[in-house]
Amino acid sequence: MSTKPRFGGAPKCGRCGKSVYTAEERLAAGKSWHYIPCFTCKLCNKTLQSTTVAENMKSHEIYCKSCYGKNFGPKGYGYGAGAGTLSMDGGDKGWATDNAPLSEALYNNKYLGGNECGRCGGSVYTAEEQIAAGLSWHKSCFLCKSCNKRLDSTTVQESIEEQDIYCQACYGRLFGPKGYGYGAGAGALSNTGKVQGY
Repeated sequence: MSTKPRFGGAPKCGRCGKSVYTAEERLAAGKSWHYIPCFTCKLCNKTLQSTTVAENMKSHEIYCKSCYGKNFGPKGYGYGAGAGTLSMDGGDKGWATDNAPLSEALYNNKYLGGNECGRCGGSVYTAEEQIAAGLSWHKSCFLCKSCNKRLDSTTVQESIEEQDIYCQACYGRLFGPKGYGYGAGAGALSNTGKVQGY
């Protein structure tokens, strides 16, 4: 199945063969992929990220690192039993000879177009962009820096100095007023003075 565009259109997805447009495109194994639902492991169907994808350049297919290692990784005594027992007895310098090939794009380009995400540094395209603290954010990265609570436009608190975002509770705790009477809730703030006329 060819992933080359026909008549100047969008490239075709390596999994489903349909057109892939820039906002949803992931690049791996020399092909374009829809981020959802096609950028998944060929064997276990786990959704992949740029840090979890392993490419098989011979078949131009993508896998999670676990499935790639089981099916295409080094074989023999000492492999697959955990890093503590990994034996490197292959290759002319003692290195394993059949490791997962790495895409140069993952190392040469921190992000491929779009705006840079304030949390993960990846590409943020218009369809998924959230804007706060002067930066762009993926919807999945639009989380409180302190407690990882999911935020939206009504709950986000911006720290312009740090160029980061917080939920209202964490922002108040970190940047709100300090001292006696603050932070214990409205019930703890009381006026102990006598009111005249009562």
